Amino acid sequence: MTEYLTYAKSGVDIDANDVMVDRIRTSVQSTYGPRVIDIHGGFAGLFRLDYSEKLFKKNYKNPILAACTDGVGTKILVARDMNKFDTIGYDLVAMNVNDMLVMGAEPLFFLDYLGVNKLEPLKIAELVESISAACRMANCALIGGETAEMPDIYKKDDYDMAGFAVGVGEKNKIINGSGVKAGDTILGLASSGLHSNGYALARNICFKKMKLKVDDVIKEFGNRTIGEALLAPTKIYVRPIMKLLSQYRSKKVIHAMAHITGGGLPGNVPRVLPKGCDAVLEKSSWKKEPIFDFLQKNGPVEEEEMFRVFNMGIGYVLIVAPDFASSVAKKLRAFGETVYKIGTIKRGSGNVIIK
Repeated sequence: MTEYLTYAKSGVDIDANDVMVDRIRTSVQSTYGPRVIDIHGGFAGLFRLDYSEKLFKKNYKNPILAACTDGVGTKILVARDMNKFDTIGYDLVAMNVNDMLVMGAEPLFFLDYLGVNKLEPLKIAELVESISAACRMANCALIGGETAEMPDIYKKDDYDMAGFAVGVGEKNKIINGSGVKAGDTILGLASSGLHSNGYALARNICFKKMKLKVDDVIKEFGNRTIGEALLAPTKIYVRPIMKLLSQYRSKKVIHAMAHITGGGLPGNVPRVLPKGCDAVLEKSSWKKEPIFDFLQKNGPVEEEEMFRVFNMGIGYVLIVAPDFASSVAKKLRAFGETVYKIGTIKRGSGNVIIK
């Protein structure tokens, strides 16, 4: 009797995918606004580029689209080891929308890609639900995604994620750092921890050198485990920054912004500095989460390397006109952010100087 091969016998379960799609439908649709055109079974997500006041909070006269793509690196390994998938999708969205935000672009919609060894509907649903929650926080729609079951590429329990975001900004209001000048004030918004960068080093310290397990409680973190500290989700800065930009429509107030990701402050702030300017930062001017001191001490890691790898407590930077620095900080605090005056712009050659 002939034994026929099937896709399932080859490691791919189409039925499991159908179950997963059914479970995430409500969560995904919770991110939709009037600009999303929902077609059941559609092969692509549809989004209306209708800039009327009925659909948009603000009318764009000369709209420019902004697009970003990013992942979360090896932070997914911490989530896997903790068997916890309800926050990692939050990181995926944050890494994308925070990037486009620095240019003054409003996030419109998001798409995700998940590559897995085996499609487990409950776990994937938890991941997608966390992506949906982050999209709601970022005021953008989750209009599509792909989950690929590839047992020949990913080992058991392995998976990877990537995200793609599209946003819009007004052409003459795009923030690109061209207005930065000596005397400007540098404001920093607190991070929630490592966010989504530096995990190769963090994991090396915690799990290889120190031989910790993800559920080990660390006294420096109170009652939190090392896994919980490492898995703290990346902050999404969209709502406070978009509110701020709506109140300061002129680029004469907010000259530049930077999302502090891989490369830390020394690697990201120079991206918005014009030639002839340095950013001088006072490292004693802000507080940081205990995880940073813990990693530096137990590495041990030199301070310069810490600043090159991690955000060191500052997740987002604004460079503003000095006369408006206090009012900008006050508004951001009113929006729920922890804000520090972390430095000033001086004449120089495009570098970050940390004192």
